[in-house]
Amino acid sequence: MPPTPPPPPTGPDAGTPSRRALLGAVAALGLLPRPAGAQGTTPSPAATPPAANPAAAAGDAPSAEAPPLTAAPGRMRLRPEPAAETAVWCFDGKTAPPTVRVKLGQPVRLRLVNRTDKPLSLHWHGVRNVNAMDGVGGVTQAPVAPGGEFLYAFTPPDAGTFLIRTLVVGGSSEPSGRGLAGLLVVEETKPPAVDADVGVLMQDWRLQDDGALMPFGQTAFAAANGRLGNLVTINGRPSPDAFEARPGARVRLRLANGCNARATRLRFEGVKVYVAAVDGQPTDTFEPLRATLPFPPGTRYDLLVDLPEEEGAKASVMALVGQGLTLATVTTKGAKLTEKRPPIGPIGENKLLPAEVKLQNAMRRDVVITGGAIVPKESKDAAKDKPPPEPVYTGDPQKIWAVNGTSAAVGIAPIFTVKRGQVVVLALRNETAFPQALHLHGHCFRLLHPLDDGWEPYWLDTFQLLEGRTARIAFLANNPGRWLISATVLERFDTGLWTLFEVT
Repeated sequence: MPPTPPPPPTGPDAGTPSRRALLGAVAALGLLPRPAGAQGTTPSPAATPPAANPAAAAGDAPSAEAPPLTAAPGRMRLRPEPAAETAVWCFDGKTAPPTVRVKLGQPVRLRLVNRTDKPLSLHWHGVRNVNAMDGVGGVTQAPVAPGGEFLYAFTPPDAGTFLIRTLVVGGSSEPSGRGLAGLLVVEETKPPAVDADVGVLMQDWRLQDDGALMPFGQTAFAAANGRLGNLVTINGRPSPDAFEARPGARVRLRLANGCNARATRLRFEGVKVYVAAVDGQPTDTFEPLRATLPFPPGTRYDLLVDLPEEEGAKASVMALVGQGLTLATVTTKGAKLTEKRPPIGPIGENKLLPAEVKLQNAMRRDVVITGGAIVPKESKDAAKDKPPPEPVYTGDPQKIWAVNGTSAAVGIAPIFTVKRGQVVVLALRNETAFPQALHLHGHCFRLLHPLDDGWEPYWLDTFQLLEGRTARIAFLANNPGRWLISATVLERFDTGLWTLFEVT
């Protein structure tokens, strides 16, 4: 069992892949975590798309033919003996988080069955979904009560890598902190030729010495950095996870941050990586600057990697936590692959997204984030070896954060309403003492340059806004419904850090 990483400091600190890739690569290359790899779930291919079946889109259609995804208590070894196993929640009795894998154009049709003692709903993080299927309990649907169930039926419009997160107004952190998360992979019509396609889901856990989960609902966490874990898992196993692959293999690596609160940077060692998609959307392939990438909760990257051609070479993915935390390693083993590959390049484009976002007639709105704990200033004569002062919060523990002066709760009014097809530019201002990881539901956006004279060359649905900063995002509001702008640090979401807008 690897040592437990220390918590970070409290400051800011689709389309079908080849048969070989899906059926043969895992066995031939050994490119999976140790024997209990992530669970795979395949929805019924004969299901009717929600666009043709409004009742299914609303979750009211008969669900006997939809495979269940059952959330229930389980046990998982996170600390070495003699510590007890940890009481967790998991899907279908498997501690490895599920990967739901469909082809572009194929419906997702799954029946969430709640066998926990808390209300649940599943948010398909990054999917430009129909509004009734977005999975925000208390806003787009009624939360699924203990003992209840709900049919999720939708056809993802985009290929890409997406997260499955629990999202219930006022009650998201505990289901996530107990382990409920997963991946949704929508495969491109013409996927890149690779030898293996591997999902890597990072989660973290706040454990006590005896292996039990620390109690939930702590105001000090919610008002500051969130519930930062002290143990990281990769695909349901304590990090680092070890993989083996044949020399010269080309690998598609799908990295996703499913943590409750942990934002970090990723560093890649021993191998050159190319970013092929950000937050599920394809981009012009690029190498990360200084071989690192920002990785706040909710973020996903698709990477293409050519492994070294010599046997015994090792590559690793590191999280820049403390002195550095190894998340996963790949060691080359066996005979070198001789199949010639073209140079790594773009995986395609999403033609459903606009080629450009015209800003001239955009609706412009300010979104101001306030609240949270106050970080006391250190005195000039404070000892250098003394730890920094702890953040202080003395307000309402249910209304810690606010957006445009309102701490969000069920029933809030939209901060703006926009007609479908209108471009929207939001000036997001972080007036808190902490970085804020934010997610735009139902849409993708461009991060604008400070003077509105350009934008970053990739689409996003999640990003991190540093304390005291303002960032502008632009998006085409082409998805009708009421949509959230929400914190991806779930303790903050539970205590008011979200708002919504309406597209009519």
